Amino acid sequence: MLSDVEICRNTTLTPISAIAKQAGLLDSEFTTQGNYKAKVSLDCLKRLTPNKTGKLVLVTAITPTPLGEGKTVTTIGLAQGLAKRNQSVTACIRQPSMGPVFGVKGGAAGGGYSQVAPMEELNLHLTGDIHAVTAAHNLAAAAIDARLYHEQRIGYDDFEARSGLKALKIDPSRVVWKRVMDHNDRALRMVTVGKNEPGKTINGYEREGGFDISAASELMAILALASDLRDLRQRISRIVLAYNHAGEPITTEDLQVAGAMAVSMKEAIEPR
Repeated sequence: MLSDVEICRNTTLTPISAIAKQAGLLDSEFTTQGNYKAKVSLDCLKRLTPNKTGKLVLVTAITPTPLGEGKTVTTIGLAQGLAKRNQSVTACIRQPSMGPVFGVKGGAAGGGYSQVAPMEELNLHLTGDIHAVTAAHNLAAAAIDARLYHEQRIGYDDFEARSGLKALKIDPSRVVWKRVMDHNDRALRMVTVGKNEPGKTINGYEREGGFDISAASELMAILALASDLRDLRQRISRIVLAYNHAGEPITTEDLQVAGAMAVSMKEAIEPR
């Protein structure tokens, strides 16, 4: 019996350009990344809006068998079955996090003859969207500690006079935005940031923080909901990062990082 990876490697794959055209996309509506991956332009939504709306089948909340057949295998198998019956069908699954791929859980490309190929590319980096989310998320995290450092180092009044910015007066004990990484690393779930050598503050001021896995970032939910780059930017601007000493929320817009975060994710908004 062939393993999942053997089945994948022994299968002749169809170029992604042919798959895109079969799905009804124009040449201008997708950008290939190698022979078997592509990003789809959101512009195709405007062209296809007048078309008849299809049916959505949501596969969720399935407990996998001991062999690992769960939501992804069911979704892909269902799509294959419908295609076999000459139905127009497309399966939509999320990109796996790399952490579980290297852990007990394993990959999330399906299995057997119901899998996405090439499975190695899907399970590892694919088009780099999760890395873009990680970078954008951690940009905000770094900005929080930088702002805390400069405001506390010279005082609120002096900070406003020197920078021309309004002091945010962030409460270090009420920072709700952790850092993220795309691996399972339980040792980093709770950490102390801003540690220094005795008598120094160059690394900032100590506070409690931690790391989540990148897929748990609020930016992932925003990425799934955003309809275009402008909508993405607006949604990011409303993210609450922390609270000030008066208990008022501080957003990415207050910290002036929303635009930079959106730019970091401008390619990720296009599905693949």
